[in-house]
Amino acid sequence: MNIDELKNVWNEEVSEGTPEISIEQRHKINLPLEKMRKNMRMEFWSVIGIFIFSFTVCAFCRPFKLQFYITVLVASMLLVTIFFFSKFFRLYSDISNPMLKTYDSLKDLVMQFNLNKQYYLSYYLSFVPFIVCEMIIVIEFIPWREPMSEMKTAVILLSSVTIGLFFLFLTGKFWFHRYYGRYIDHIEGLLEDLKK
Repeated sequence: MNIDELKNVWNEEVSEGTPEISIEQRHKINLPLEKMRKNMRMEFWSVIGIFIFSFTVCAFCRPFKLQFYITVLVASMLLVTIFFFSKFFRLYSDISNPMLKTYDSLKDLVMQFNLNKQYYLSYYLSFVPFIVCEMIIVIEFIPWREPMSEMKTAVILLSSVTIGLFFLFLTGKFWFHRYYGRYIDHIEGLLEDLKK
């Protein structure tokens, strides 16, 4: 048996073992994918706007030491955001040109969604150190009428970080479910229907 015959036999076995997705089912899948792409574009442009606004605010901060600290903090946040958005862009590219002809390709797409869900949650958790640094900078540079005691500084720092982290967690969960999670659930439901 030569190599061409072996390739033909392999392709026949693979195509027999992998069920095809009908055109109607592809249309049902493309609707949530299009909504996810739209939400990803909106989120990308929103983040760019937030960073432009942040750097503009940094330009007007005084004294110079405060301006420098905040600029370094925002630039560090930008680097973390660029890293995670490069991962999200890869998913965006994959769902922009879906070749969903088989059950296995749809299963791979759902696995990519679940992986990117972990990236998304990691993205929000990566802002924990930035919140801590921001609170330290704010506490150090706010002019207080009388000097704060170390205990009062620790209480303000810990309580604001705890409240900030809780708010960040709830915001991340809500944002992901509203803009991505429900569409992923819809696609997973279609995957379950195809499995039957």
